[in-house]
Amino acid sequence: MRLEGGALSIGYPGHVVGRGLDVALDTGEVLALLGPNGGGKTTLLKTLLGLLTPLAGDVRLDGKPLGDYSIGGRARIIAYVPQVHIGTFAFTVETVVLMGRTAHGSLFSRPSAHDHEVAASALARFGIAHLSQRPYTEISGGERQLVLLARALAQEPRFIVLDEPTASLDFGNQGKVMAEIRALAASGHGVLFTTHDPNHALRAADRAFLLREGTQVAEGPVAQVLNKTQLEALYRAPVETVVDAAGKTAFLPG
Repeated sequence: MRLEGGALSIGYPGHVVGRGLDVALDTGEVLALLGPNGGGKTTLLKTLLGLLTPLAGDVRLDGKPLGDYSIGGRARIIAYVPQVHIGTFAFTVETVVLMGRTAHGSLFSRPSAHDHEVAASALARFGIAHLSQRPYTEISGGERQLVLLARALAQEPRFIVLDEPTASLDFGNQGKVMAEIRALAASGHGVLFTTHDPNHALRAADRAFLLREGTQVAEGPVAQVLNKTQLEALYRAPVETVVDAAGKTAFLPG
């Protein structure tokens, strides 16, 4: 299955954020979207999700226009984890994760035993089962991010779209999320995530898409696209390349 946007112009009525964008994601692979703040990354994600209508071009899911799918149909295929989420109501963590199951039923239906099993499995996968009965509003920002990842997984989607999934996480949990992204791809999911850290893309992604000021700078396998020249052009800042004893490359600010 493929999620793709062709010849996209993205933005809002009266305000174009980006033009001429071609992006595709297959199940079983990871695509990292990199670029400076304000470059259009989140706008592109929302367009691919159907939250924003393309100003030009189209978005297709499994070869069909995204608009042909109902909201529930999309939710059973694509899960979205936003960059920032501040809870208003003191739902338990388990309840927040169970909300991901509404894609398979009704917003007002009582969760089934299977729904509870799926939610418990998702919580355990991210190592936060001990938080299940804690109010979502009373846990840390990093913990909330892991809860949202568990909620997305509980949807049992084919694609998972994540907007800066490590932004609120400490070093250890960043590593856990990057490893989980690879595991999701290995289990057949397609994963699209935005990041400011090219090292996260090197570790977790198969391909990288570079976006600056709404313009597609480059796209392709991470080993080809992520290099000193491309990154310095993308961020307009010096970049240092470091190669460790095992031959693995990493990038540092110059």
